[in-house]
Amino acid sequence: MGELVPGGNLALPEGALTIRVPGPFDLSALITGADGKVAGDADFVFFNQPSAPGARLHGDTLTLHPRRLRPDAERITVVISPADPATPLGRLPVPALTVSADGGAPLARFSPPRPAQETVLLLAEVYRRGDRWKVRALGQGYADGLAGVARDFGVEVAEEPAPPTAPAPAPPPGQGPGAAAGGPVAVVNAARARAGAPPLTLDTRLTTAAEAHAAAMASAGRLAVEGPDGVSLFQRVAAAGYRCLTVQEHLVSGPRTPEEFVEYCLSGAERRGPFGDPSVAHLGLGRAVGPGGDVFWTAVWAEPFTPDGLERLTSEVIVLTNAERAAARLAPLAAEPRLTTAAQRHSDDMVARDFYSHTGPEGRQPWDRARAAGAGHRGIGENIACGQRSAAEVVRGWMDSPGHRANILGPDFTHIGVGYATGSRAGTYWTQVFGAV
Repeated sequence: MGELVPGGNLALPEGALTIRVPGPFDLSALITGADGKVAGDADFVFFNQPSAPGARLHGDTLTLHPRRLRPDAERITVVISPADPATPLGRLPVPALTVSADGGAPLARFSPPRPAQETVLLLAEVYRRGDRWKVRALGQGYADGLAGVARDFGVEVAEEPAPPTAPAPAPPPGQGPGAAAGGPVAVVNAARARAGAPPLTLDTRLTTAAEAHAAAMASAGRLAVEGPDGVSLFQRVAAAGYRCLTVQEHLVSGPRTPEEFVEYCLSGAERRGPFGDPSVAHLGLGRAVGPGGDVFWTAVWAEPFTPDGLERLTSEVIVLTNAERAAARLAPLAAEPRLTTAAQRHSDDMVARDFYSHTGPEGRQPWDRARAAGAGHRGIGENIACGQRSAAEVVRGWMDSPGHRANILGPDFTHIGVGYATGSRAGTYWTQVFGAV
């Protein structure tokens, strides 16, 4: 069974699938086309409407028949919310999603990072790629309830009418929210000053990427790391010519002014991080207004790449890994240059060729890559991850996954190499290669 991390994906077999999320949650699904929207309210599968062509919900289990979905269906987004709407997800157990072939063994499992104040979580999506179907782990939180998610996907949600307001005008090209240093950037830097962090510099490359991504989200009417054109925010950053060491992002809809945007970001612990992070040096901001008047924001926070920065970050992964081994009374792993080469090549390759797997496109395995790098260890192990924004987050994620944890605490391993690269769909790609002499 594959353990997925945010952004990770897995090819699915033909036939029916079951998706189960046990616990005090309500499970829902939204069936959408290439435009990211439902075709009608019947595409929203939830407790009051438990079936649609190709999908049926029963308690904590969703059964999917991808080939029986409406002909133009491209994606099924799996959503959870608390069974008790008054309880934030952060007070409940961390959800665990399992994907299985109908009646068969589990194929994949995913547990997202613990939510904070979010009331809804987009947990995973089953999507069409060519003539096959795949599953991708998401873990994206919403703070405005299941109705807000449904609305963003195009479901008509009845609610009390609000007084009409005029849509905020879209900024002219080249005059987005970051165009004036005295505008939103000043608001952001004022918040950083209160947190004791140095001011950020607006970067035109990051702003180009952020504005393009905000416009893509506005055109589709939904928040997503990957736009309707199939291009992710991080691919836009790379295409703009910015090479990140670390990167964080905010994708937000609703706030109409810079002050409202910053206030929203500061209102949640999981969103507040970049405002107090002293390592962040550059900022890109994008704002766009959709056809219905909804405002979409993209903020990209980055630390530029340097060789010293890469060495510092990968060394931190080794330190944290050895701390876990010390807690288990195991000997520390020694950094090994050839294993480091193998690990770095694999992270770079996953970014360059847009895949996420232990098996390379040509079928090469971890031990093949270690041998090609000159490593002669008799035993080789590998952990990979994508989407984590820090060394602490990635090591914590590996330790929460039984298979990855077994490698970190492998008593026979003596050496380690760590690779890290940014870009592609998930933003960050991490590799650990372990060696036993």
